Amino acid sequence: MSEPEPITEPLPDEVSEDTEGAAGGLSEAERERRAAALAQVRIFGDPVLKARASEVRDFGPQLEREAAQMVAIMRDALGVGLAATQLGVMRRLLVFQVGPDATPTAVANPEVEWLSAELVSAEEGCLSLPKVVVDVERPLYARVRGQDVKGRPLTLEAAGLEARVLQHEVDHLDGVLILDRTEREQRKGALRALREGETYAPPRPEPEEAGARPAEGAADPAER
Repeated sequence: MSEPEPITEPLPDEVSEDTEGAAGGLSEAERERRAAALAQVRIFGDPVLKARASEVRDFGPQLEREAAQMVAIMRDALGVGLAATQLGVMRRLLVFQVGPDATPTAVANPEVEWLSAELVSAEEGCLSLPKVVVDVERPLYARVRGQDVKGRPLTLEAAGLEARVLQHEVDHLDGVLILDRTEREQRKGALRALREGETYAPPRPEPEEAGARPAEGAADPAER
């Protein structure tokens, strides 16, 4: 497997990948940086988010700078992934960093080569859909091929959250949003929230009583 080309341009300080929960513990300077980063992200309703990006054909220092800037915006905004189309740049380029100790990685012309038959449903949010999360079912494992910022072939074998982030960002480059991947009722609720500037999350059944135990075979919330 090819080693990803690291982003070597100086990056902002580490921030939590929890885009909403971590925002409450930010300093004033970090809040300002986050607001500035989010101001550069195209929001739902912008037609670029529904368009397919074009292939990257020019590699080298300029693309490296663009990728480093994308990483900086992603991290300031407290995201774990970002597609060029979210910044209005219609080229097939994405960046991601899953976990504070992971190396931020840029992938040009990413294509999903293989997906596992095993599927997992989980909540997903998006920097382009503020205050909204919906359930999305995706394959648990994925193999994505593409090129690094120097144009060299790159293959990524991903599992769990990393596989989900890669699929999410490749979707962006194809003009597909999480609203297109969720069930009808959640899509309707999320669209209503986006129109009214409100928050939306999938409704969850509450236990019949505070001390109720999960049904046999159900996942313990503490294990999620």
